[in-house]
Amino acid sequence: MTNPLQQLGEAGQAVWLDFIDRELLETGGLRTLIAEDGLKGVTSNPSIFEKAIGEGSHYDDRIRALLAQGRTEAAEVYEALAIADIRDAADQLRPVYDAANGADGFVSLEVSPYLALDAEGTVTEARRLWSAVGRPNLLVKVPGTEAGYRAIRTLVGEGININVTLLFALKAYLAVAEAHTAGLEAFKAAGGDVGKVAGVASFFVSRIDTQIDKKIDQRVAAGDRDADQLRALRGKVAIANAKLAYQEYLKLIETPRWKALAAAGARPQRLLWASTGTKDPAYSDVLYVETLIGPDTVNTMPPKTMDAFRDHGRVAKTLTQDVREAEGVLAEAERLGLDLGGVTRDLVTDGVKLFSDAADKLLVAVRSKLAQRRAG
Repeated sequence: MTNPLQQLGEAGQAVWLDFIDRELLETGGLRTLIAEDGLKGVTSNPSIFEKAIGEGSHYDDRIRALLAQGRTEAAEVYEALAIADIRDAADQLRPVYDAANGADGFVSLEVSPYLALDAEGTVTEARRLWSAVGRPNLLVKVPGTEAGYRAIRTLVGEGININVTLLFALKAYLAVAEAHTAGLEAFKAAGGDVGKVAGVASFFVSRIDTQIDKKIDQRVAAGDRDADQLRALRGKVAIANAKLAYQEYLKLIETPRWKALAAAGARPQRLLWASTGTKDPAYSDVLYVETLIGPDTVNTMPPKTMDAFRDHGRVAKTLTQDVREAEGVLAEAERLGLDLGGVTRDLVTDGVKLFSDAADKLLVAVRSKLAQRRAG
């Protein structure tokens, strides 16, 4: 019998792991997830690397070797460690990539979060990382900012695989989809093989509910006259938002413009559900997996959520269910003044800052490790 994670694959949704570290790669943990759970990808970000490198001793030997090579700058050492991990993960996922004929089996590496508002800097960094990793199943992560849109169009136009991160709003998703499509058209016009270009649009989920629910709770506690209607929206806005994003995706792949690219072998830019760990203990620990299951999508889960879904997740094609209800949820949220648009704009700003702060901590952790190794 297949377990619930494998059943997600049978339903058309790829399971990716939102985690990477040296121990997972060296002890066979990643290969086990691929073999036993049907894992098809891995994502990383500065927060993940900060924990991986800063905690424990799994990177100590590599840091010592880099020091012996004369590499003493924290940023240089971090990048060497990260690229080694990403290459190893890509190599372990390569059989998945080959079996899927390039449709899955990816590992993601993020451009520096310090470049989130710098289109030219993002393009330069993405090109460099793409070349340094040197694996066809790499996805370079670019934030869904105004600068990011411009960078995405350029990079896809050069045949570079892109994972667009920090998407919260439908408007932002549509802008990203346009940038990806325009990039593919440019690549095709230049004689490139669009069938070899992959992309995902990472749409964040639970962070939206965290902020919306906070607003709801504050208003209910203050005795708002709409308290009952507000309570009824707790834990529903993020899922409704994601379901409507998928409806936009379904419309896009039916347009003549997309069909012309598909005829040339192009693959759709899949929606990827990110931030799927449940933050509120009042909700199911698999809420943001069970409610967003549908074909040609990805769910990238932290290890705890993956373990929970393997244990007691239920699989049904829920993503296209209750679409009218989802429209009603967003309409009600607007009527009640919950300002989803403002929340999603703030979440992009906050997300960029969180990743920048994590990068700061990461460099501090690497400097600490370098100091320890020198002393040792």
